[in-house]
Order: sequence, then C-alpha cells, then structure tokens
Amino acid sequence: MTKRSPSPSITETIGNTPLVELRRTSGILGLQGRLLAKLEYFNPGFSKKDRVALEMIREARRDGSLHPGQAVVELTSGNTGTGLAIVCRALGHPFVAVMSRGNTPERARMMRALGAEVVLVDQAAGSPPNQVSGEDLALVERRTGQLVQERKAFRANQFELAASALAHQRYTGPELWEQSGGSVDVFLDFVGSGGCFSGVTRYLRGRNPAIRAYIVEPAGAAVLAGKPVERSNHQIQGGGYSFPDLPLVDRSLASGYLQVTDEEAIAAARMLAAEEGIFGGFSSGANLAGAIQLLRKEEQGATIAFLACDSGLKYLSTTLYPGL
Repeated sequence: MTKRSPSPSITETIGNTPLVELRRTSGILGLQGRLLAKLEYFNPGFSKKDRVALEMIREARRDGSLHPGQAVVELTSGNTGTGLAIVCRALGHPFVAVMSRGNTPERARMMRALGAEVVLVDQAAGSPPNQVSGEDLALVERRTGQLVQERKAFRANQFELAASALAHQRYTGPELWEQSGGSVDVFLDFVGSGGCFSGVTRYLRGRNPAIRAYIVEPAGAAVLAGKPVERSNHQIQGGGYSFPDLPLVDRSLASGYLQVTDEEAIAAARMLAAEEGIFGGFSSGANLAGAIQLLRKEEQGATIAFLACDSGLKYLSTTLYPGL
C-alpha cells in the first residue's frame, strides 16, 4: 500500500475522482462502443460542484473580490451549496445557501450539518414537490439578490463566474484525458450552469479537435436546442431550467443536442446502481441515457465519457429509488 501524508485541509481532497468503464451496461444492452463514467460523488460533498465551489472562492480571494471573513451567498439546488459550505468553512467565510423547497430535504440538512445557513424559498404556484422549474429558480434568484445586499456578501454566482467553467477546464478535463489514455471520442453533459460542458470540452478539444461534445437536456424543456418549453416541471434536478441564455454555455462547442425523458433518466440511474454499483442521482442517469442514445445511433463504436455528477443519497426522498 502506498503511504500518503495526511491532507492539510478537506479542500485538498477535491478532485482526482475515479473513472469507470461500464462494461456490464454495454454488454447487457448490446451496445457497440465504450461508456466511461467519472464518479464525481467521490468528492467530499458528493458532487462535481465541489470543484466549482473551490475554484470560485480561490479566484475571488485571489483577485480581491472576496475579503477575509466576508460572507458568501449563492443560490443552489444543493450541490454547489454543499461544496461552498465545505470550502467556506475551511477558508473562514460564513456561507448562506438559498434553495427552493422543490429540492430534496437531504441537501438542506447536509448543508446545515456542514455549517451553512440555509434559506428555503417557497415554490411558484402550481409547482409539484421535488421538481424545480425555471419559475421556481427565478424566485430563488430574487431572494439571493436581497441577501447579498443585506449581508454585504460576495455572490458566488455559479451561472456567471468564469471560475465555474475554469474548474473543469483546469482539472476535470485533464483528469478525464489522462485516466482514459486519451481514448475519448465523445463527451456529453446534462447542463445546469453550463460550466462543466464548456470547461471539459475546451480542454479535450485542445488535446484532440476531433472530439465531439453533446448537450443533454430534459425532453420538453430543451431550450438550448431551440425547442419550445412544453414541460418545465421535469424531475431531473440540477439542470434543465429552461434558460435560453446561459453565459457559460459555449454553443460553438456543441456537436449536437440530446433530449432525455424523466423515465429514461430514472431507468438509467437505476441501471447504474443495480448493474455497475454506481449510486448516482437524476443527472447521472440523464447522462447515461444520452450516451446510450448516441451508441445506438450516430456514435456507434465510439468511446463516450460523462460524469456521474452526484450521489443517489441526495435523492432518497424522491421516486428515483423506491423505498421498501
């Protein structure tokens, strides 16, 4: 066993997550090609957003926009907030997470346990529980702006700050390239802020300009693909908010757009758990469902990589994993 020194801080454990080939899934479904899943729930906050949280705070401290001891505020579906709770506590910043009540309660409890103040915002009229629409997020955005002013806080805006994409360009993309031995043909991502899609794709294209990249969206809410919004209240948490203008999404990088239904995302997430031992959330299932679509059609024979974005433990109160 390799001897390692203790990490001086929990922030030093963020990143370097494992990459797993989904051979059982490919075999069961009879797919031609390879599926590679990068397990982001190995981060201390159980999601890819730990990377974003750390890079946003590092960059803000470096450029002076975040002062020592200053409060940090951000809206979240839970994952970025969890990452910020960890990073801010380690670096000495009070953190306030603003979240819709449509997100799962597990996330609010986890953030509070990690030392964050959590402000919950009621959903828009008619919004079903456990499903966050663009209307719900707009209400959260309004309350976030108020809190930033009241607390004289730094806004860790994951939808606009360049560090949100740089985290993936500087770290996730290089890790994926190295771990795969440069064998990736296709990268795809279920888009929330868009930082992951743009950051990883920029790095991979820098290594191999022929790599294709696809944006995954919920069926009925595929505005980035130019489709009308027919169903904003989908079940795939963490993205698909029906925002046509996301500053961090570089559309010039997109080779195509994929739409995934709730049922497809749920079935794929359950398959990841049952067949591969990978316990992911809705967006992990959406990514796998999109990859399956590609291997059955235009990308047969390709090596497709995606992120298992977060842990299924954050969705135990939903219908994703039925109770006993």
